[in-house]
Amino acid sequence: TNDDGFYAAGIKQLKNALKDDNDVYLVAPDREKSAASHSLTLNFPLRINKKGEKAYTVDGTPTDCVLIAIHGLMKDNLPDLIISGINHGPNMGEDVTYSGTVAAAFEGTILGIKSIAVSLVGKENLTFDAAEIFIKGFVKSLNDFNLQPGTLINVNVPNLPPSKITGIAITKLGKRIYRDDIIKDVDPRGKYYYWIGGDTPIWEKIHGTDFEAIEESKISITPMHLDLTHYKEIENMRMHIDKLLRRFRNGI
Repeated sequence: TNDDGFYAAGIKQLKNALKDDNDVYLVAPDREKSAASHSLTLNFPLRINKKGEKAYTVDGTPTDCVLIAIHGLMKDNLPDLIISGINHGPNMGEDVTYSGTVAAAFEGTILGIKSIAVSLVGKENLTFDAAEIFIKGFVKSLNDFNLQPGTLINVNVPNLPPSKITGIAITKLGKRIYRDDIIKDVDPRGKYYYWIGGDTPIWEKIHGTDFEAIEESKISITPMHLDLTHYKEIENMRMHIDKLLRRFRNGI
């Protein structure tokens, strides 16, 4: 699956990379759903269209696609692996929280299925060869890593020919320096409208991050997990519970 839509080049390349050695189902949004994050469609029915052998479009989000596949189309033949991508653009640092590509992998992990999100770090003249070669080998090697339950893998591949890739790095999420902007304008009817935009993001220079790996022309592999608990803050916050409870009891 993906968030760029069924007809995007990245998902076609992904299927081509895997189809010879695997039984591949393609279930993807019928249009671009970038930045859909982990949203579900709950207010109207979803429609599925068959587009070929084991290939389907869904008029919903990437997360919808995973649910439709696992609980509907493939419920009698569950997959061993869910791969979301190849995304047209990076999914690094805090941006993973916006990403429909990463959210699809999160949903697969919630459902107990090994899941990978794959993104190509570039905007123009995208070349998927390195991502194709990598993911084909990574799928064969995945069991070697003996991943713990609840782990999903977020991969970012430089937009470079395979010969220019300098290595593979296991990384942590980087930290973006935000330069988002809100663009305000007026439509022909005199009504205001807004675009959420901004310049290409830049990243803090922190050792061991996904951004650093990409800067060094390396493929970044970031293990992520479902548990969002900030464990270091638990004891700190417990120190203030009695005071908070008294305020609650006093109605303040």
